[in-house]
Amino acid sequence: MKRLVPNTTALVAFLFAAIPLAPAFAHTGTGVSLGLLSGFMHPLSGADHLVAMVAVGLWGAQLGNPAIWVLPVTFPLVMAVGGLLGVLGVPLPAVEPVIAVSGIALGLMVALSARPPLWVAAVMVGVFAIFHGYAHGRELPEAADAVAYAVGFVGATGLLHLSGILIGVLVGWEAGARVVRACGAAIGCVGVYFLLAAVGVIE
Repeated sequence: MKRLVPNTTALVAFLFAAIPLAPAFAHTGTGVSLGLLSGFMHPLSGADHLVAMVAVGLWGAQLGNPAIWVLPVTFPLVMAVGGLLGVLGVPLPAVEPVIAVSGIALGLMVALSARPPLWVAAVMVGVFAIFHGYAHGRELPEAADAVAYAVGFVGATGLLHLSGILIGVLVGWEAGARVVRACGAAIGCVGVYFLLAAVGVIE
């Protein structure tokens, strides 16, 4: 666990260094600025997206190196592919139910402190990322720049993963590990709610 803090600090520094990119995009035209803002806000405006992305960071922190970096890097990279599929209008079935299931599954992994092989965890995260990205891509505003939109939602996703990692660092302490697992259970419950909503059981 001692190696997590320096790496986390480096990631924080990197992300803060990238923040000035947003104003640069905002000055290049309406479509670009609208795309960047819309893309950035989309993962933050839906609890089903938000909790799953935080769960990726939590689970990576639980698993430790190298998963703490592999999972949060895998998700946005694969999500961008899903976003492209959404923009192109490629059919993908059961998007909303799978997004809800991602919250349940990832929350359960954190709640149980599950430790599968890294490749299994990465594949699981990657599959869910396709569906999250697809949902983002399908909701691209007509007047927005698609590339800026993708930069926005990938950037917001990275920050949500980072928040999960920072909370997940608490696993180094017994009480903190219980808090992280409780967060996973809460995320799973949110996923159950959205799954019931997606299949029409509740409104």
